[in-house]
Amino acid sequence: MEGKKAAIIGSGLIGRCWAALFARAGAQVSMFDIEMSQLEASLIAVQATVQELSDNDLLRDQDVGDVIARISVTTDMGTAIKDAFFVQECVPESLELKRKVFAQIDQLAEDDAILASSTSCIAPSKFTEGLTHCANAIVCHPVNPPHYIPVVEVVPAPWTSPDTVTRVRQIQLDLGQAPVVLNKEVNGFIINRLQYALLMEAWRLVEDGVASPQDVDSAISNGLALRWSFMGPFETIDLNAPQGVLDYCERYGETITEVCGEQTDPRQMKGSKTAQVVHDAMRESVPAEDLANGKRRAWRDRRLAALAVHKMLQTKKEGAQAADEAALRTASA
Repeated sequence: MEGKKAAIIGSGLIGRCWAALFARAGAQVSMFDIEMSQLEASLIAVQATVQELSDNDLLRDQDVGDVIARISVTTDMGTAIKDAFFVQECVPESLELKRKVFAQIDQLAEDDAILASSTSCIAPSKFTEGLTHCANAIVCHPVNPPHYIPVVEVVPAPWTSPDTVTRVRQIQLDLGQAPVVLNKEVNGFIINRLQYALLMEAWRLVEDGVASPQDVDSAISNGLALRWSFMGPFETIDLNAPQGVLDYCERYGETITEVCGEQTDPRQMKGSKTAQVVHDAMRESVPAEDLANGKRRAWRDRRLAALAVHKMLQTKKEGAQAADEAALRTASA
């Protein structure tokens, strides 16, 4: 990726994070927005993000100034996209807006450029159909904040070429992200389908008087989330029965099916009494002013940074141990 150009269309929170990630990977980044004042503020925010990455030893041993120097801003979309090998759209979640922006990108992009959207829930087929470069169009949906949470959902449209999917997956790996590829479009993709299922059950538990919002949160933050931070649900059950997944299903499958049969009624969230109950519970631990001024989000990001560093160090340690074990096997063979 060294020396290649990436275009970021939209300089909001996600666009800024993409700019930092591409610049860290060695790309020249051109960030576009319609107002220079917005771009100037975004560049300051990107500089802060890059500094945070450096402070947490997540900048790949690079100088902060060198990484920042790779990022430029412009109010001309054509300038941003010219010669870019990768175009990442980061405009608000509006189908009509994305159709308009992708039509513009399609006219300006190089024939072999990847045209990616950051959308969290809009299927790519809804805004890429009929594009000249539709075979290059795809969704790359990050999780906030992307520079500390590496997963990226890669969602092709029915007309996205297999080569595009392969290229995008490798690019995300080069960025230091963790791509998960969907084989087909589905409402909510993977991340939202999983978190919405959990959120709705948490909602039911509070609404039905089973537990308080604080205790429901604690069940995750002090329970399930600890192992979920380094293994998924399938690996979890694989390790929770002596003989793995099949053994687990034989032992617990019927009970799980029975409990899940009680979880089929989605509840109304917007304007509900439960929404006020949960909101009030959250304000007991996080005052409104700490939410508004970003203090609690900054705390979240510090904890995520520490977790990212821990996972990186553990991966290196385990890799070194595996190499040592392989060397011992070779020596004793």
